[in-house]
Order: sequence, then C-alpha cells, then structure tokens
Amino acid sequence: MQKFKEIIKAYPFYLLPHHLISRLIYKLTRIESAHLPTIIRKFSKIFNINLNEAKVQDLSEFKTFNAFFTRELKEGLRPIDQTKQSLCCPVDGTISQALPINEGEIFQAKGQSYTALELLGGDKALSDPFANGMFTTIYLSPSDYHRIHMPCTGKLTHQIHVPGRLFSVAPFTVNTVPRLFARNERVVSLFDTEYGRMAMVLVGAINVAAIETVWDGLVTPPQSQSINTKTYHDQDIQLNKGEEMGRFNMGSTIVLLMESADFEWQIDSTTGTKVQLGQGLMKSIK
Repeated sequence: MQKFKEIIKAYPFYLLPHHLISRLIYKLTRIESAHLPTIIRKFSKIFNINLNEAKVQDLSEFKTFNAFFTRELKEGLRPIDQTKQSLCCPVDGTISQALPINEGEIFQAKGQSYTALELLGGDKALSDPFANGMFTTIYLSPSDYHRIHMPCTGKLTHQIHVPGRLFSVAPFTVNTVPRLFARNERVVSLFDTEYGRMAMVLVGAINVAAIETVWDGLVTPPQSQSINTKTYHDQDIQLNKGEEMGRFNMGSTIVLLMESADFEWQIDSTTGTKVQLGQGLMKSIK
C-alpha cells in the first residue's frame, strides 16, 4: 500500500514542465525586496532552519532569497574531521544510500538501481574505475546548508554537465522513479586523490534553479541539450579537504563515488541517518 501511495504521489512529476518551473524559481529567488527578512523568517519557521548558525545574522543584509539560501555558516561551526585516512562528509543532509558499487551498478532504493556509466554521462573510460568502488548518496532538504565541500584533498581533472529532467529527489520519488539520479540534470566533478579517483555528482531537482562550482561559476542554467565535458589536466586546480567546491540553490542530492572499496563507514550508513558537513564519513583501511 505504501509503495502504491508513493507511485501516485510521484506520477504528477512526469507531467510537470520541470525546467520552466525551475527557471521561474530562479528568477523569483533573485528578486530584491524590502519584505525579504519577513519571508526568510517564515520560510525558516516552516522548514525549522536554525538562523543562529548563519554567519550573517542581520537578515536585511541578504539582498535576495538565493543569497540567504546559499548562506555561509559561522566559522568553526562545522569542524572538519582531520583523522588520518578519513573522508569527511561533504554536506549537511540525510543518508539515502551508502554501499559498495557492484560491477558498476549503484543501488537507488527499493529495487531501483542505475549504473556509474549512466550517472557520469556515458563515458566508459571515466566510469570504469568506479565499477567496484564505494558510493554515498546524501539528500539535502530545504532546511540544510547548501554549500558542498571536499571530502578529501583532490586535483580536478574533469567537469561534466549532463542535461536531463528535474524530478523531485524527495524520498517518495527516489523510491519510485526508475534511474532517477541518472535521468536528472547533474554536474559531475572528477578528482584524482590519494585514494584513487573520486567523483562528486551534484544532482539537480525541480526548483533547483542553479548549480555552481567554485572554479567554473554557474554551470546551470542555461539549459543545454547535449553533454558538455571540460578537462583540467593542464590546470593545477587542487582543493583541500573541507574546502568549498560548489553549491546548490534549493534542496537536492549529492552522489559521492570512490574508486577504492577499501573503506569502512564512520557513520551509521543506514537510510535516513542525518549527517553534517565535516564529520567522519568513511575511513581508508588499506
């Protein structure tokens, strides 16, 4: 019965004009208004946002709603786990899945799965290293901090923008929409690390009107009809553990892939576990 209810709830998302709605949200969240502090307080009450964590306490300093939504946290509020051989959590959010990758298959939820090849945009040379690695999928709700940070130090090699749909990434759609994370628009960042290859996949969703990276700025919008791959082999772009690498506008999901499977979880890796930026996520056992 629960599965049937989730299917009924998810069905309208097949019909909605995802990108049109999201572009309208993009424009609305960048409007300047004298009423913005009141809007922020109401939004924060609805989604139980702790405004005391924000670096900027005077709400009138936020010129747009998007500026508030991508707000910085107070310095030191999310200490980065510096344990040797430890990867830290890249975001505040909720664990959706945290499992080994099985011959390139990534588990989504309730019998649903997709492949690393699909997720990374169809380039076999880039996806093959992750065939038997580890992955973590973390959902960010509207109440979460929406900047994304590095789990470990890495050198950027590729950025791939993969166009697609913008289904909601709420649990009921993840449970029912086949291959959701491989169908939604996403920005893939690939890094060389001391643990091998690492992919950070920033998955878009309805109302996620923009995805940014610190080295390339706003990646989406505008909407593209084809996969766009940028390579950075000739540039020395290295980001240290805990450094900001990108940000979402509104809630979404990040999928973290590691080439190595030689890790043990430092968290309760079951679905629904709340996590915070900086805490130990997994530790290398090699």
